[in-house]
Amino acid sequence: MAETPDVVETVKQGYAFEGPALELGSLLVDGTPNPEAAVRIPLSMVNRHGLVAGATGTGKTKTLQLMAEQLSAAGVAVFAADIKGDLSGVSQPGEGNEKLLARTKAIGQEWVGAGFPTEFYALGGQGSGVPIRATITSFGPVLLSKVLGLNAVQESSLGLIFHYADKQGLTLLDLKDLRAVITHLTSDEGKGDLKELGGLSAATAGVILRSLIGFADQGAEAFFGEPEFDTADLLQQRDGKGVVSLLELPNLQDRPALFSTFLMWLLADLFHDLPEVGDVDKPKLVFFFDEAHLLFNDASKAFLDSIAQTVRLIRSKGVGVFFVTQTPKDVPDDVLAQLGSRVQHQLRAHTPNDAKALKATVSTFPNSSYDLAEVLTQLGIGEAVVTVMNEKGAPTPVAWTRLRAPQSLMAPASAEQLTAAVAASPNNAKYTEVVDRESAYEKLAARVQAGAAQAEAEAQAQPAPEQPKPRAQKQEKSMVEQVVGSSAFKQFARTAGREIVRGLFGAARRKR
Repeated sequence: MAETPDVVETVKQGYAFEGPALELGSLLVDGTPNPEAAVRIPLSMVNRHGLVAGATGTGKTKTLQLMAEQLSAAGVAVFAADIKGDLSGVSQPGEGNEKLLARTKAIGQEWVGAGFPTEFYALGGQGSGVPIRATITSFGPVLLSKVLGLNAVQESSLGLIFHYADKQGLTLLDLKDLRAVITHLTSDEGKGDLKELGGLSAATAGVILRSLIGFADQGAEAFFGEPEFDTADLLQQRDGKGVVSLLELPNLQDRPALFSTFLMWLLADLFHDLPEVGDVDKPKLVFFFDEAHLLFNDASKAFLDSIAQTVRLIRSKGVGVFFVTQTPKDVPDDVLAQLGSRVQHQLRAHTPNDAKALKATVSTFPNSSYDLAEVLTQLGIGEAVVTVMNEKGAPTPVAWTRLRAPQSLMAPASAEQLTAAVAASPNNAKYTEVVDRESAYEKLAARVQAGAAQAEAEAQAQPAPEQPKPRAQKQEKSMVEQVVGSSAFKQFARTAGREIVRGLFGAARRKR
């Protein structure tokens, strides 16, 4: 599509920022890159969030890698979910070749291979990385309900169970703790406690319990427990460069809701703990939320409202969030409206649904001289239509861009390199060994054993049958009454506080 010189001048002026910026690429004019018309994102606007979208195989991962490198070089920490392991190459210098150097020269990029400081993580240690775990308490009932696929009534009931556990000092560290509390509430001994909860029925508690058992059977036990990951470890620098933290997500197709919700937990935990900093010259952390559609699929309105509020408010804490998905329609309008930068790779229009998604995508861009419905289907690999927020908070001109090439390895790092990096990580010793301290399961189990032993002792000490039984016996305390009255619980109450304070997602706020 022919372009006029006015387009070149418009892009040059629209992307001429005063402060530091991430270099994305150069404007394409009649299929030829124009290095004088550079397309960029102001570093100070990266915490206004963004969207990287496009069909499978169009270059989204390389765009993410390109941005991660430049953020790291600017001293900004980066977090990204590494779905296929492709991003692990960011830790290793890239390998130049004739074709690559010809491409980079054409867009005015002085390409030199470089690696960047990288930490590798894996959920529950299932993969090549330092284990990341969360406690059930800090995960909270709202996020857990999303993972379990509970309806609104069941989600509310799960919230009551968490409230009960918080009040009674029954710490929920892993799935067996939560199952133990629900089992107690549905037992003969716990029926009184169940009634006191009012809105929680035995039938609903049973449904939740069965969901938890099925969830555990899928292997989810490994993702919950201690030591719990401290999200402050994502905000590291080494030798002036921001550390790139990559979370491996193996077998994504088996538990998509778990993985996406775990990412939301990380973001919510950051939101809880980071102080307000307002507008800053550069963010503390940029969080790339890959496969974002998994988070929003079948989500309740309350859950979506919490996501929108988190995204809106976390900007002032120095965190930028980029959602990575196929089309903008995968992201709810309330969230999409807060994404200041758009990098849209090729879309395909082979089906009526594709055509509908294309039309919706075009409607999200500012007015331009492009026929975007045509351009978005013609983009080559490594090309994108870009608009960002300038330093004054206004959208930049829409630009058909040939993107720069990453300087790091554009392929997965070798297994040997990953193993060596994980072994050398200071976080390896901190998180690898599982800790199973006393919590709800152990406390309730101990009370059951104590009650059984007491009953046996009383039976053995009973007077001979000919002696009349006392007309009235003091009613034995319920299991929970015994727990609350025990010296161990009183010590717990003194050290852990009266009740856990929960945030937007019902996730507990931890004291560092």
